[in-house]
Amino acid sequence: MKLTDIPFGLTDWNDVPPATHAGTTGFALWRTRSFGPADNPVRVRMVEYSPGYRADHWCRKGHILLCLEGSLETTLEDGRVFVLTPGTSYQVADGAEAHRSFTAAGAKLFIVD
Repeated sequence: MKLTDIPFGLTDWNDVPPATHAGTTGFALWRTRSFGPADNPVRVRMVEYSPGYRADHWCRKGHILLCLEGSLETTLEDGRVFVLTPGTSYQVADGAEAHRSFTAAGAKLFIVD
């Protein structure tokens, strides 16, 4: 990821309207901003997962993800499981290990992709 054509700016995430994304169970609220050139923007999200959220797909997109609140269990397609708690993060490249997430109690994440 190369950050270009992004002037200094502030984001008040409370002012960014959420979009609801259903999981197999539960839902996610995404507050999304895009920065940089239109042909290669950087997507930045504040995501809140409801208790019981389970992703409805294997994700192959790269992310840098930071857990702010709650706990998130991420399973890789090969069966490995990682648990994020506040202050922990993971990073994965586009097309690398497919992953999907679950949270029993809910979680809040900051995601850059």
